[in-house]
Amino acid sequence: MSERSVAADVTVVIPTVGRMLLEGCLDSIAAGTVWPSEVVVVDQSQTNLIVPWVERLQLAGLSVTHVRSDESGIAAATNRGFERVQTPYIATTHDDCRVRADWLETISARLRTIGDAIVTGRVEPEGDGVVLTVVTSDESKTYTEPMIDRDVLFPPNMAFPVRLLERIGYLDEHPSLRLAGEDNEWAYRAMRSGIPIVYDPDAIVSHVAWQSRGELKDVYRRYARGQGAFYGKYVRRGDPFILRRMIRDLVRAPWLVTRAAFSGNSELMAMGLGELIGLPSGIAAGLRNSGEHQPTRSGTGSK
Repeated sequence: MSERSVAADVTVVIPTVGRMLLEGCLDSIAAGTVWPSEVVVVDQSQTNLIVPWVERLQLAGLSVTHVRSDESGIAAATNRGFERVQTPYIATTHDDCRVRADWLETISARLRTIGDAIVTGRVEPEGDGVVLTVVTSDESKTYTEPMIDRDVLFPPNMAFPVRLLERIGYLDEHPSLRLAGEDNEWAYRAMRSGIPIVYDPDAIVSHVAWQSRGELKDVYRRYARGQGAFYGKYVRRGDPFILRRMIRDLVRAPWLVTRAAFSGNSELMAMGLGELIGLPSGIAAGLRNSGEHQPTRSGTGSK
């Protein structure tokens, strides 16, 4: 592997449950035009599967830290990675993603010019399976306020100054947000704190479509439950914006099912049923979230 320039001020954090997909993610970072100061892989698998991949890249000269964690959930894994960062900036991607060769070079350059802001970018589908997190707009945009009809942050393609954690806090590790919704809740907190989210279409990551079409309803239900948990947390606090957004989504769910029934659109039906089932249970779980589920300590894993 040829020698690369190093972005000495950026650490890349990757949460993983130890899927085979991670090897391709790591290889895409190693193939980049610029290497990060360090890659921190937080591994919740309780296996040694990823050890040879990490060692191979370490031998090639890429600084990779393997952090083992006995916790579960993407929020906990991401937070354990954030706690390990020693550089001024953090970039994140996920184990089922592949970064473009110029991803780190592009996103870090943008990051250094925008001050106290979060950068996110394009997330394109790769493969024939199910990918729900996709954004392919080619227009740069800065979001300063939450949207009523969508979320604007894509953690598989994100970077920000470490100092912002003092204003936003870490991701919420409440059990209701263990599988989904933690990213949208964190982004909402960021914008409520006056931190903009900048979308840069030139920072590109592909999201591998590893889930089958037959899993579509379960995927939508899981995402809807996490979103409902996000809503429930803020409805508990009497947040009028989130209350309006929650009502909008609850009304939309049966409308989607009805529309799908008349049109015969199976994907729309999966979305509607997922929201119809997942949102209420998520809201109920989120209403029990006091918001006190963020780390107050340094990293808990071991290398």
